[in-house]
Amino acid sequence: MPQIDNFIERKTMLYKTGVEYGDYTINYVLGCSHGCKYPCYAFTMKKRFGQVKSYEDWCKPRLVSNTLELLDKEIPRLRNRIESVQLCFATDPFMFGYDEVGQMGIAAIRKLNAAGIKCTVLTKGVLPIELAQLSSENEYGITLISLDEAYREKMEPGAAPYQERLTALRAMHDAGCKTWISMEPYPTPNLIEQNLQALLQTVGFVDKIIFGRTNYSKEASSFEGHKHFYNKRAAEVIAFCEEHGIQYHIKEKTISEE
Repeated sequence: MPQIDNFIERKTMLYKTGVEYGDYTINYVLGCSHGCKYPCYAFTMKKRFGQVKSYEDWCKPRLVSNTLELLDKEIPRLRNRIESVQLCFATDPFMFGYDEVGQMGIAAIRKLNAAGIKCTVLTKGVLPIELAQLSSENEYGITLISLDEAYREKMEPGAAPYQERLTALRAMHDAGCKTWISMEPYPTPNLIEQNLQALLQTVGFVDKIIFGRTNYSKEASSFEGHKHFYNKRAAEVIAFCEEHGIQYHIKEKTISEE
């Protein structure tokens, strides 16, 4: 198992996010070993502002060593403003193969829950079953845009295999936890031909599905009829969720005028 050998300190940890379905967030790692090849907004911004030098540099995660100390200072000041905290928007809270990252995530969630703050988790790693012992208000999600492992190896080379993510999420569901799926960035057929219904049927046990298009990608936007494609797929997600009593959220600009 790889180990973190780079550490940094930060001056703040909790901050308000501008993401449409988010409130507050924490990012206690700089970089991400998953190395996703579809356009990664977090990597793009960190490189633009000089916090990482290259893709290779991004893939070498640095753990924020003073995460818990910062939370101890910031939670009392912000707790009355916070509805929920998402882990994470600029990295992965349960980075596949990095136990130190996952343990920091669990410790951070414990502190936030102890202050009455709900946490929402999204990962391309494996959700540890220990999370089921924490607040029943927490929500646990995985990113899942395909069931084709060859596509995962191409686009998310360092992330957990799809089936491992699914098995862990199902275990969380069976333990009584609230679970969800992020189907974003969903690929156009020129990236991979696949059946969305098969994917939806596989994740039909979850409480919520978030669906979004592939952004910042010349390949996706150059696909002829890509607006029609995403309109149809979004309608498919909505129909499935309404039929099965699943909450859903369609990301902004996924549905558009053709």
